[in-house]
Amino acid sequence: MAIDENESEETHPNVWRMAVLLAFGSLMAGLDTSLVNLGLHAIGDSVGASLTRVQWIHSGYLLALAASLPISGWLSRRYGAGSLWIWALVAFTVTSMLCAASPNIEMLIVARVLQGLAGGLLIPAGMTILGQVAGKARMGRVIAISTVPAIVAPAFGPLLGALLISALSWQWLFLINVPIGALGTVLAVRLLPPGRREAAGSLDLVSLALVTLGLPLTVYCISTVGDGSFPWILLVLGVVALSAFGWRSLHGNGTLVDLRLLGNRRFAAASMEVFFAGAALFGGLIVMPLYFQIQLGVGIVDAGLLLMAFSLAAAVTFPPAGWLSDRFGGGLVAATGLAVTVAGTVPMVLLPETPNLVLLEFLQVARGVGLALAGSPGVSAALAAVRTHEIADASVQVNVFSRVGGALGSALLVSILMNDGVAETIPLHAFRAAFWWLAATATVALGAAVWLALEQRKEAMKSQPTQVRRSMI
Repeated sequence: MAIDENESEETHPNVWRMAVLLAFGSLMAGLDTSLVNLGLHAIGDSVGASLTRVQWIHSGYLLALAASLPISGWLSRRYGAGSLWIWALVAFTVTSMLCAASPNIEMLIVARVLQGLAGGLLIPAGMTILGQVAGKARMGRVIAISTVPAIVAPAFGPLLGALLISALSWQWLFLINVPIGALGTVLAVRLLPPGRREAAGSLDLVSLALVTLGLPLTVYCISTVGDGSFPWILLVLGVVALSAFGWRSLHGNGTLVDLRLLGNRRFAAASMEVFFAGAALFGGLIVMPLYFQIQLGVGIVDAGLLLMAFSLAAAVTFPPAGWLSDRFGGGLVAATGLAVTVAGTVPMVLLPETPNLVLLEFLQVARGVGLALAGSPGVSAALAAVRTHEIADASVQVNVFSRVGGALGSALLVSILMNDGVAETIPLHAFRAAFWWLAATATVALGAAVWLALEQRKEAMKSQPTQVRRSMI
């Protein structure tokens, strides 16, 4: 179903229904990561595995997630984004049941890898559907509605995970996906169009091999920063593979992902903003729970409650952020949000050893509002910068930038914290250094958002009739 950009959204209520429906994918992927991270210790105790082996439940999922992202664009073109999303949701739900039923650590890791492969297809396929049906005039609002869970779920996850483990068992960290996935599948079969099938060409196996090797290796190496022994050989191998993939794509020899989209200055600026905003967001989601639990000495449930200020502020801001993006442009809205984020982060460097909780929660609200304004407007600006047939490739690349940026931000912040102590005794000055880096990351994202705003203004001026442009001078 394609919608003309000039038609009113009231004419097409199915667009909004689809946006809410596609949020199921974001909700499952976001909740799954934060829930399982919290339960690693409990899982290890239950199955009798060491923490070194148990951490592969997390690492294997992330590597599989990264590996499946690049092929999602080709699959969307070949089979239709709607059909791909439904099958990915079914696969994610089934593999969640396999995770819960795993009798040992080896089977659980295998099931998590399969779950990651399915999860890597959900979000880019959903973005492709929305980009195809929403039209550029309402892209910001629709993307904002569908991505609310992606930013809210990681912050609510620790609280929900703590309650599930204490009241039930670790298996429910995975079983909670089953009713969500079942309901989402039933609704999707009724509401989602299968999507446009386009000329996808034959599957470029060389590019697939290069990016499937390079992207997970690079993400893995980034995630091990601060672990003591950095795998330089693996990083070099990953970077070489990605470089070869990039060369192949830019020279038109590959059909998997078209990196020539980065020649579009608006798309490049939006991608840069998404990358560094992702680092600021996910880096903060790593630091703040540790700050609450270690520096303030609160329990995991109380830490989850304290994180709600950030989550609720972001959730409330997301819908108006989409409307503002459609009205004023994603670059201007993202720049405003990142300025608020910087303003809400810098004071945290100056907090005393025992801060005022009211002030701390106020700063969390400011960061939630700011990062919500910086999130979906950057994504919608990236998708609006390309032509309709390029949306599948664009959504893949935006997701890769966001996830790699998030991995880099998280690894950088963990490295800073662990450089000055072990997890149980991180000193205050290490947290202050982490807050400085969070502010610096948001500042770089702010620069990218300003660049995006300027590029959008140039494009708007070009599209204005000559008489109008003269009257504006």
